[in-house]
Amino acid sequence: MSTIMNPPAYKAAQEKARALLSSMTLTEKIGQLSQFGTSIYSDSDKLPDAHYSEGEVGSYLTIKGAQVTNAIQRDLLTATRLPIPALFADDVIHGYRTTFPTPLAQSCSWNPELTRRCNEIAAKEAYRAGLKWTFAPMVDIARDPRWGRIMEGYGEDTHLCSRFSEAAVRGFQGDGETVGKDRLYACMKHFIAYGACIGGRDYNSADLSPQTLHDVYLPPFQAGIDAGAATVMAAFEDVNGVPATGNRYLLTDILRGKLGFNGFVVSDYGSVTDMIPHGFAEDTKDAVRLAFEAGCDMLMAGPAYNEHLPALIKEGKITMEQVDHSVLSVLTLKYLCGLMDEPLVDETGEDCFFCAEHMDAARRAACETAVLLENNGILPLCTERLKGKRIALIGPLAGEEGKTHLLGNWACLKDPNRTVSIEEGLARALGASCELVTAYGCGIRCENTAEAHEKESSSVKQAAEIAARCDAIIAVVGEEAEMAGEAYSRSDLTLSGHQGEPIDALIATGKPVILLVAAGRPLILTPYKDRVAALMLIWQPGSSAGDAVADLLTGAVSPSGHLTTSFPVCTGQVPIYYNHASTGKPALGKWQFESKYQDCQIAPLYPFGYGLSYTSFAFEDIRLSSDKMTAEGEITVTLSVRNTGNTDGAAVVQLYIRDLVGSTVRPVKELKAFEKVFVRAGEAQAVTLHLSARALAFHDAAMNEIVEPGKCKLWVGECCTDERHEFDFEII
Repeated sequence: MSTIMNPPAYKAAQEKARALLSSMTLTEKIGQLSQFGTSIYSDSDKLPDAHYSEGEVGSYLTIKGAQVTNAIQRDLLTATRLPIPALFADDVIHGYRTTFPTPLAQSCSWNPELTRRCNEIAAKEAYRAGLKWTFAPMVDIARDPRWGRIMEGYGEDTHLCSRFSEAAVRGFQGDGETVGKDRLYACMKHFIAYGACIGGRDYNSADLSPQTLHDVYLPPFQAGIDAGAATVMAAFEDVNGVPATGNRYLLTDILRGKLGFNGFVVSDYGSVTDMIPHGFAEDTKDAVRLAFEAGCDMLMAGPAYNEHLPALIKEGKITMEQVDHSVLSVLTLKYLCGLMDEPLVDETGEDCFFCAEHMDAARRAACETAVLLENNGILPLCTERLKGKRIALIGPLAGEEGKTHLLGNWACLKDPNRTVSIEEGLARALGASCELVTAYGCGIRCENTAEAHEKESSSVKQAAEIAARCDAIIAVVGEEAEMAGEAYSRSDLTLSGHQGEPIDALIATGKPVILLVAAGRPLILTPYKDRVAALMLIWQPGSSAGDAVADLLTGAVSPSGHLTTSFPVCTGQVPIYYNHASTGKPALGKWQFESKYQDCQIAPLYPFGYGLSYTSFAFEDIRLSSDKMTAEGEITVTLSVRNTGNTDGAAVVQLYIRDLVGSTVRPVKELKAFEKVFVRAGEAQAVTLHLSARALAFHDAAMNEIVEPGKCKLWVGECCTDERHEFDFEII
């Protein structure tokens, strides 16, 4: 596969970089490995005091806007001996100005092309603002929803995350041989196993077997590297006792050796000096040595490399060859993206922000990522049947005050004023056909004071009184934007504050309640599952939130999202994920001595792959090309997907396998292929899925990657628990 990292253009850029490198001083070289900028958690535009007169900076962090980046770039080029422009970088996670659904939500589309398109637009907007590099995608496997950063990745499954990893990289960087106009360098993060932090606590330890590391956590990075990912970010946590940022086995032996990565590695913010409180480094100088020796090329952020690498070289602890190798990687990418020839951007290009094309793409993305969890037939809301009716819209996320939270965390340069509220979108869609009545209900958070409780109770009572005079109720609950993301781990996944009280009060009116959940992570929805007329997970849908929600509720679009992370029954059930290893006493619900909790059901509330539609589908005429394949072979699965309902919609065909007997314990089920297909009512579409024996490879006890002969099960279904269509096959 041709990518930007291996064609002739890369070699040509590397030769130019090598020539420039030969004329650089040590200070200038180390400067290319040093990043400076403002804090991602601050609105301040203040930069550090002038520090680039001797070429001591190679990259800037979180500097926003074409005018600002151009001004800094001009100053840098004028003040330095060698005019080497800086790479401007930022966390463009799910949009730059136009905000898209969060990455976890995007994965629920089961449509990698959607993520490619979202990132393509994000790259265009960010490039027009002077950026050339984004710290995304996050391809950490996340199996614990207590971890706040679960919202940044693509869920619990390795195969699905790998497909989205590839799409995300290609969205940012493109498919060409260079990363030119309107494109950004991608930075896959966090290498590695950050999503495996114990207890879902950010920055904690990850303690996992070599097999789990190689079979579960590495493949999404391999997929992104194969797609041409130019950079990788080291993780905060320690992996099996060694901090990832100072882990030579991970950053050099595995990343560069096994995975074949040939870009450069950047630390996470502060992860180098974090090795001091880890107890792994004595001081900052020692931390710099450990990180650089391990393979961390660039420091995010600050002067530690500038201050300590020269002394480490003089002492013989770091070699000039190591420095030159890292600098060459950085300079090569600067040449490859055209930065050396065109360091400034057109300051008139920012007119694409929030343009109709981008807002429409955000709307379609939000529609495709929502997951319908329950529906007793009340949805879709037919506008004809609503004539003369009154609809109550309840909740702090429904109106103007909720818009910023519908954008989610890590919304780079978000603008709530350019965001469509749910109230605005519904009012526009329903028009004069019915009356839309709104009420606040209660806050997402509540201060623990008598005065606050009294105010909340009064607000809940008022909302219930309004709802009682209406014909149907739409309630919007969930999380604030700042309740998921970095450093937002939670021990309790139930709805925060007193949000359960208005839901109970609304249900008590006897009117049908449509519950919308806007959140960045799975929440505990058990108390409401069987008590509401409909339950829809809208995640944090982005700039076009209100229009997308209106499309879904009125049936202009049929929901097609399917879960990519299991929803637990209670917080104590986590971590829960579908592809767990087989045990000697499997949880079958047959007797006491099983691997289960005594006070909780075995299954999650909603399983991986689950999602409803306004129509129904039948998988027909399923055929395997063979029931046997060699270790280098492939089985083709063909079927017809028929829309058996009265509404057009999209089905997600999912193929799972189980290796029945292995030399190591195998998962009870593994997703190995999927396809999303749009089918008109009454029609059918042919689908072909490919299952290669290589996709069934795993690492044995000696850490050899093998494809073992043996018998397997195969299922084609609509979620991981759908076993209506079961087949046997064998690897020979």
